Order: sequence, then structure tokens, then C-alpha cells
Amino acid sequence: MAFGLVDESRSCTPSRSRFVIRSVRPKELHLVNRIGWLRAAVLGANDGIISTASLIVGVAAAAAHQNDVVIAGVAGLVAGAMSMAAGEYVSVSSQSDTENADLRREARELRDDPDGELDELAEIYVGRGVDRMLARQVAAQLMKSDALGAHARDELGITLTTTARPVQAALTSALTFTVGAAMPLLIVIISPANLLIPLTSAASLGFLAVLGAVGARAGGANILRATIRVTFWGALALGLTAGIGKIFGTIL
Repeated sequence: MAFGLVDESRSCTPSRSRFVIRSVRPKELHLVNRIGWLRAAVLGANDGIISTASLIVGVAAAAAHQNDVVIAGVAGLVAGAMSMAAGEYVSVSSQSDTENADLRREARELRDDPDGELDELAEIYVGRGVDRMLARQVAAQLMKSDALGAHARDELGITLTTTARPVQAALTSALTFTVGAAMPLLIVIISPANLLIPLTSAASLGFLAVLGAVGARAGGANILRATIRVTFWGALALGLTAGIGKIFGTIL
């Protein structure tokens, strides 16, 4: 809560001027405003750690030389970052295309049948508990100000906060994947060959735990639950790939 001075001299006599302190509510910062980049960031970093660490552990379990493991890790980092960028861009672009198509259709309906769209918007507010007469007045005022924006928000659920941003999602995912993948790869480079698998596995699970906690903190979620969830799936992935690498290393 902030405070500000308000001049009330106009309401006083000419010889008297006084100021009063009134509370000024600061602009609220909602966690949902982070949803666009936070989802892509957590997904990219999580995938970078798990996929690269699993690839490294699987190749190492097949009795490959440390240099071969490093090469596999670097290849996984580059391929994964590009795959994340392309996948996020394509998927979020599809969402954006769908939103734009709905907005174009809504614009046509507003042009061809404004009264029907007014009734439709008013019924939405009635369904939310607003008195019918007041709902129609509100709908009329909002449509007078920004008809398409009102229908986009209240009929289609499209807002500036949650609208699709393909480039942002692609760049965020690629960058965070690269950072996440670099962590287990660095452990491989500095680890002794005989401790490569346990050190990489332990460090990767630690990185995942930190990522889960940071993501939960940024999103306002339960930190312990998020940490356990991401660590469990990371451990499962590492265990499976290590087992498969061991089996194929023995056979081949």
C-alpha cells in the first residue's frame, strides 16, 4: 500500500490550504502474467536436463569412451535446442492461428449482427450472476468502447495475458533447453571416467530439484510437490536409459 498527498485547498476557505494523506493502491502484479514465458522456460530447461543427462548416461552405460559420451551430449544439446524451438514455434503458431481465425469470425458477426452479439454478451454476464438489465447496460458500454475486445475476452477467453506468442515461446524454450543441457554435459567433462554415471545422475537430479523449486516459486505453486514431481520423472528417465544402454552395450 502506497500513500499520496491530495490538495484539498479548493474545498477550503481562500486563506486556508490543507493536504490529506490518502492511500493509493499500487498496480497488482499477478502470477498469471508470467504464464507465457514461464511454461516455455520450465519445459525447455526440464527437457534439456532430462534428455541430455539420459542420453549421456545411456551412452556411458554402453561402455563408450568418455570422448564419445561428450560428443553424444553435444549433439543432443544442439539437436534438442533446435527441436524445442521448432516444436514450440509450430505448436504456439497453431494456437495463434486459431485465435486469429476466431477473432476474424467474431469481427464479421459484429458487423453483420451487432444486436445479436449484444444479446450474446449480455447473456454471458447474466450467466455469471449479473442482473439482466445491468448486464445489458454493461454489454452495451463495453461494445461501445471496444466491441471486439469485449467479445474476445468474455466470449472467447482471449486476453493480452494469455494470447499465443510463438517467437517468445520458441526463443525461451531453445535458450532454457541449452542452459539445462549444458549442466549435465559440464559434469561429464569434469568427471573421472569411472564416476561419470553416478556423478552425472546425482548432479542432474540436483539440477532438476532446483529447477522444480525455482519454477514453483515463480509460479506460486507448492515447492515441495513440484520438486518431488520433476525429480521423480528425471530419476525414472535416467534409470530406464541406463538400463537400455547396459543391455545393448552387452549385446553389441
